[in-house]
Amino acid sequence: MSKSEERLSTIPKALYFDEDDRFFILDQTKLPTQEIIEEQKSLEQVYESIYKLKVRGAPAIGIAGAYGLVISLKNSLDLEIEPFLKLVNKNARYLSSSRPTAVNLSWAIKRLFDIANSFPKNSTAKELYAKLRDEAIVIHQSDIQTCRQIGEHGAELIKEGDGVLTLCNAGALATGGIGTALAPMYVAWSRGLRFKAYSSETRPLLQGARITCWELNKFGVDTTMIADSVSSYLMKLGRVDMIVVGADRVANNGDTANKIGTSSLAINAKFYGVPFYIACPYSTIDTNSKSGADIVVEERGKEELIYIKGQQIAPKDIKVFNPAFDVTDNSLISGFITEKGIIRPPYNFSK
Repeated sequence: MSKSEERLSTIPKALYFDEDDRFFILDQTKLPTQEIIEEQKSLEQVYESIYKLKVRGAPAIGIAGAYGLVISLKNSLDLEIEPFLKLVNKNARYLSSSRPTAVNLSWAIKRLFDIANSFPKNSTAKELYAKLRDEAIVIHQSDIQTCRQIGEHGAELIKEGDGVLTLCNAGALATGGIGTALAPMYVAWSRGLRFKAYSSETRPLLQGARITCWELNKFGVDTTMIADSVSSYLMKLGRVDMIVVGADRVANNGDTANKIGTSSLAINAKFYGVPFYIACPYSTIDTNSKSGADIVVEERGKEELIYIKGQQIAPKDIKVFNPAFDVTDNSLISGFITEKGIIRPPYNFSK
């Protein structure tokens, strides 16, 4: 193993599935002050972990959904195949509803759903369970490889001394591997390239401050946190040479849903002439969505804005608009960093 490979192997993991078919996640709501590994023992617990952002990020959610479906079936292996199939379908629909914007969740669960519904009807529940478990592991292993390929392609864009800005968290803790948006930084840094990373705090849940800063700092990357409102000024000062963020869903024309604040960041980047990249696996591209207008944007509860870590910061009866995501127009995107390489405009992914 090279020194670069050895260094990359130290990056923390968002989740894992052990040889006894037990599923564990790192509870990201406790970061950066506590590192708590939590076993997921039921369908409802996995649903709650996804909805409450204990596990988050499109690729990680997809993997969690696949493993969640598998563990939800462990105690039903004595069923006949037909009732077992009904249980698979019921649990798959339930898990898919936990985060509707992230396409990887429905994509991963559909892979298992399709296997179950095409499985020989003379099989046993145990045989189908084993097939679904193996497919969930394949999804996870594939994401590990995909993240590494994204990192390899994206690292070529980073030059010595650059300033690289990111929003939210699209790092190892958002995937099964070394991340999407942070993967190029990890690969470049592990090879000895030195640059400055900037992490926007990402209100209201502060994933940039709590998670991205924790990840990058733990790896030793030269990282500076900024308030969300500072990004435009940072670009004006000439400190940002490149912006790279993740994605929760990409429409066929390149319109991209990502954490709220991404669109305004891209608009500012366009104004200041800063390249703006989306890093994502090809599975995040939804060719059934012709444009961003077809993407359903999740809205979350008012408590996330009114409270920070239990501390009330606004009147309880104030009206709140709290979309989790926004949609960035394809005209603002310099390219998509994927496992297949960097894709430049014009975008038409169905071709």
